[in-house]
Amino acid sequence: MYRPFYIYLLHTLISVSASTAFNDNTRPLDIALFHSLSRIGPPVVSPDATKVLFTQSRYQHNTTTTYINVVDLAGRIAQVTPSKGGEAYGNPIWFDNETIGYLHKNKLYKQALNSSTATAIYSPETDISSVSYRQGRLFFVASVYANSTLAETKTKRGDSVLIYDNIWVRHWDEWMSERKPVLFTAELDDWQVGEETNLLQSLPTFHDPQHRWSMDDYTVDRQGQVAAFLARTPENEQSWKTSVGVYTVPTDGSDAPRLISKGIEGASSAPAFSADGRHLAWLQITEPAYESGRKRIYVSDVASGATVNVAGDWDSSPLSLVWSQDGASLFTVVADNGNHNVYQVDVATGHYRPLTKAGSASAVRILGNDLVLLHSDTDSPSDIYRLNVSSGERRALTAINEKALENVYIGGAEDFWFTGARGDLVHGWLVKPPGFDSTKKYPLACLIHGGPQQCNTHSFGYTQWNPNMYASAGFIAVMINFHGSSSYGQNFTDSIKEQWGGYPYDDLMMGLDYLIGKHAFIDAGRMVALGASYGGYMVNWINAQSRRFRALVSHDGMFSVPHFWYSTEELWFPEHDFGGVPYDPMARPRYEQFNPERFAANFSTPTLFIHGANDFRLTFDQSLAPFTLLRRKGIPARLVYFPDENHWTSRTSNSIKWYTEVFRWISTFTNTTLPYSLD
Repeated sequence: MYRPFYIYLLHTLISVSASTAFNDNTRPLDIALFHSLSRIGPPVVSPDATKVLFTQSRYQHNTTTTYINVVDLAGRIAQVTPSKGGEAYGNPIWFDNETIGYLHKNKLYKQALNSSTATAIYSPETDISSVSYRQGRLFFVASVYANSTLAETKTKRGDSVLIYDNIWVRHWDEWMSERKPVLFTAELDDWQVGEETNLLQSLPTFHDPQHRWSMDDYTVDRQGQVAAFLARTPENEQSWKTSVGVYTVPTDGSDAPRLISKGIEGASSAPAFSADGRHLAWLQITEPAYESGRKRIYVSDVASGATVNVAGDWDSSPLSLVWSQDGASLFTVVADNGNHNVYQVDVATGHYRPLTKAGSASAVRILGNDLVLLHSDTDSPSDIYRLNVSSGERRALTAINEKALENVYIGGAEDFWFTGARGDLVHGWLVKPPGFDSTKKYPLACLIHGGPQQCNTHSFGYTQWNPNMYASAGFIAVMINFHGSSSYGQNFTDSIKEQWGGYPYDDLMMGLDYLIGKHAFIDAGRMVALGASYGGYMVNWINAQSRRFRALVSHDGMFSVPHFWYSTEELWFPEHDFGGVPYDPMARPRYEQFNPERFAANFSTPTLFIHGANDFRLTFDQSLAPFTLLRRKGIPARLVYFPDENHWTSRTSNSIKWYTEVFRWISTFTNTTLPYSLD
C-alpha cells in the first residue's frame, strides 16, 4: 500500500560526506540477493528546488516493478505511485510544485502530491517517451512515418517488408524502418492536450525514408520557447560517419530547425540551455569518423549564433553538462582515473575544478545553488546525494538498499598501479572475497572491459561485471584499465588504434604478473579471464596467445576481425581502429595482425561463450565460430544463447541465468567451492 506525500512512509535523515559503505559484514552477495536490490532512477527536481522525484525498480517473484518516490531535502521519502507487481510507472515530471506527471501504460497522468488519485490527461495513439513540460507545453518523442501523425502511424502499412538502398540497415538491436523518432510538442491548457506539432518536419530530406535521421536527444529552455535536439547528418550512407548535429527550433513551430553546429563533422551530444535561455552548451567531438575522440565544450549565443570553445586545452572528455543558476559555470561529469567525478567549469575563463574525487557520479541536476546527483562506489550502490558546490560536501538523501544489505559483505576497491606497455603507468584494482585471509590461496577472476575506448569505474553496477559478485563467489576480482581505456588522457585512449591485441594484452599480462609477484594469496594456477564485447575479443585473443588461464568466458565477443567489418552496423568503428577497410590490400594486414581466427590452431583453453540473438554490433556467428572450433578439437566449450537479448543481457531473469552459468563454469575449472548453491 502507498500513501500520498504528506504521510511520510520512511524517514531517512542521513548526514554523510562520503558514500555509504557496507563493510565488516558476513553474508556473501549471492545471485538472488544481487538481483533483488532496488535500482534508483535519476533525480527530477521540483521547480522550487525543495523536493526530488525518482523511480525505484525491484525484481521480485520473477517480475520487475517500477514506481515513483519523492524525497525532500531532509531525506524523508514517500512513495507516490502504486507498486503493483510487474507494472511500471516512469518518466516523472513536475507540472508545478505540488503536481506531478508520469507515464503508465503509455498514458500521461497527473497527480497531486497530497493525493493518491491520478488522472489520465493524454492517451496517445502511438508509444511516446522522454516526456517533459515547459510553460504550458508538453514535449515528447514518438516514432512515426514520414508526413504522419501519431494516429496515422498506428493505422498505416499492411505489409511488413523492409527495403534498403543504403548500408544503414540496422542499428544495435533493431532493423531500420520508415518510422523515425520525432520530437513533438502540444499545448497543455486546463489539463487538455492540444494538437501535436512535429518540430522536425521542416528538416531537409526529412520525408525521404532513405535518410535515417535518428534523433537522439533533446532539451527545452526554461522559457519553453526554444528546443534543441540532436540528429544525424542527412546522408544516404551513415554507417561510416559519426556526424551528429545540434539543432534549435522554436517550440511553436514557426520556423524550421537551424543547425547550430554547422561546419563541425564529428558527433555532438548533451545539449543544455542556460537558465535565462540565452546560451546553449553542448559537447562536441571534432573527428568525423571517431566515436571516442575528445569531447570539447562548446557554448553558443542562441540569438547571434556566435560559438566559443570553453576549456579547450582540457585533456579530458566531459560526459554531461548542466548550467549553474547564474550562468557563470557549467557542471560536468568527467571520467577521471577510473572515477566519474563532478567538475565545475568557469565559462568565461575555462578554469575547471573537481567537486568529487572518488566513485562514480551521474545524472547531475541543479538544486538551487547546490547540485543533486546519483553516486555509487565499488562498495556502495547508487543513491541520491546533495552536493554543496562551495565545500564539496556530499550528503545522502536516500539509502534505498541499506536494509537489504544488512550483514552482507561488499568489498571496497584496492587500487594499484604498475608499469605496462610503452613503459606507461597502468591503473587497476582488486576486490577481495568475504572473510579474506591473507595466509590462504584464492583463485583470480580477471574482468576485461569492453569499448575498447571505455574504462572500468569505481562504481556499483547492476550488470554482469560487478566485481563484488565475483569476490562473493570466492575469487580475487581484478579489473585493469589497459591502453585504450578512457579517463587517463586522450593519448592513452587513442593508443589502442591498430593495437587491439598489442598494448592491451601486454597490460593485462604485466598487470597479472605484478599482482602475482606482490600477493602470495593469489593462486596463479587457478586464474580465469572474462570479458564482453572488446573484452570478449580479448578473451579469444588470450585463447590464441596464452595458456595461463584455467577457463575463459567470452560474452558477445569477436573471433574474426575481418568479418566484423562485413557484419557490424557501425563501420566507422573498425575503419578507425584498424586504419581502413579489409578489402584494401594496404589495410588488410592490420585486420589480420591481431585476428584471433588466424591463430585458431592455438585455441586450447575451455571457454564459455555467451551471445544474444539481437546483437547487431557483434553478430552471433562471432561466438558460434570459436565454440565450433573448440568442440571440434575436443576441448570443453559451452554456448549460452539468449534469443531475446542484444549486445547486453538486460532482462533480470536472463541475468540470473547468466551469472549461474558463468559461476558454474569458472568454479568447476578452478576447483572452487562456491559459498552458496547455484540451484
